[in-house]
Amino acid sequence: MIARMTRRNFFASTLSAPLALAANNTTGLAKRPFRYAEIEAKIAKRDFTGIFKEDLPTPSMVLDKAMFDTNLKRMSDHCKTTGMTIRAHCKIHKSVDVAKRQIGLGAVGICCATIAESELMVGAGIKNVLYTCQPAGKNKIWRGITLAAKDTTFRMVADDPMTVELLDEAASVAKIKPIVLIDLYSGLTRAGHATGEPGLRLAKLIDSKKNLRFGGVMGYSGSASHTKGFEKRREKSRLDVGPVVETANLCRTAGLNVEVVTGGSTGTYNIDKEIGLTELQAGSYIFMDTLYMNIGGKKDALKYGDFLPSLSVMTTVISKNHANQVTIDCGNKAMLKPTDQVKGRPDVVVENQGAEYGILKWKDGEELKLGQRVELYCSNLDTSTNVYDRYYVTDGERVVDVWPIMGRAGAVQR
Repeated sequence: MIARMTRRNFFASTLSAPLALAANNTTGLAKRPFRYAEIEAKIAKRDFTGIFKEDLPTPSMVLDKAMFDTNLKRMSDHCKTTGMTIRAHCKIHKSVDVAKRQIGLGAVGICCATIAESELMVGAGIKNVLYTCQPAGKNKIWRGITLAAKDTTFRMVADDPMTVELLDEAASVAKIKPIVLIDLYSGLTRAGHATGEPGLRLAKLIDSKKNLRFGGVMGYSGSASHTKGFEKRREKSRLDVGPVVETANLCRTAGLNVEVVTGGSTGTYNIDKEIGLTELQAGSYIFMDTLYMNIGGKKDALKYGDFLPSLSVMTTVISKNHANQVTIDCGNKAMLKPTDQVKGRPDVVVENQGAEYGILKWKDGEELKLGQRVELYCSNLDTSTNVYDRYYVTDGERVVDVWPIMGRAGAVQR
């Protein structure tokens, strides 16, 4: 017989919930009474004993440690085999903890897309940081110069003579000689100086400056990285990156010291060496997202399985009032996209519903239940990780570590 739930006995049962959970252990996890504040206190002390995925707030980012470690090792082994160096891009993870693990497995340094990311990494003692966006304007130029003064291995890029002149002037005032690479056009019109002779002239300009040191050549083919089909991706990469390598060769012929020819991506990591890059800027390989998982691999035309999907966004089913449809607490603010995929349920369709809400729909298969945890593979790692404050690192169902994102310790993603 099921007792009628009244307002009074609902609140009574809520207050005694830890005891009730212990008495009605059906999952093996329910015997662990907990309160959210207690979990946060344990995490602050870096004590993760007794914390499980079901205890976490949602939406939150969950990182499978075994898969993550496998991805790190696969890329490390690839670079050692091919003789390439890797300067992994942190725009994907924005985490000092992840960067240190990448360097621990052989990465020569870290790439940063923003000056704030650069400040985070340099401030944490990470060496050989490359700021891959041209510093334009007084604010970014001086912040870049400040980092170069703090760490002589820090380097920047330029795709315009004006930036070279301003960097030289600022470096003169700071009495330093920062490393500057030329950023060359390689398929994306958003940035990049013209290749060939114009690129050589820009390199010579940097090399001629008393307060700058020419550091090499950069070219990122973002359009090649997500081209579907391995052979098509190889062809696109050759088309975009080939002129970058040719420009580097022109610089060498002219007597310039080209330390690196840097670029590449997770999608082209096994193509970039043959084109002539010496350094790889791949970033997504550590986590993977649905856009990369669907580009097709060298061995499998339909699936890109070189790296494992280690990162997911865990959500909760918060409403179930329609057949074959539920509402989750992951919406526009959490960067939910229709191209996201439900872990273990490729048949489920993801839809946006609002700032805090998402919809999951399916035709057949097991029903999703109210209160059930569902994990999503996100479509774009850069934007998704940007709105969260931490990674919950897991071993199976157990939480074994917590890594802050962009140093945002203290704020909790709810």
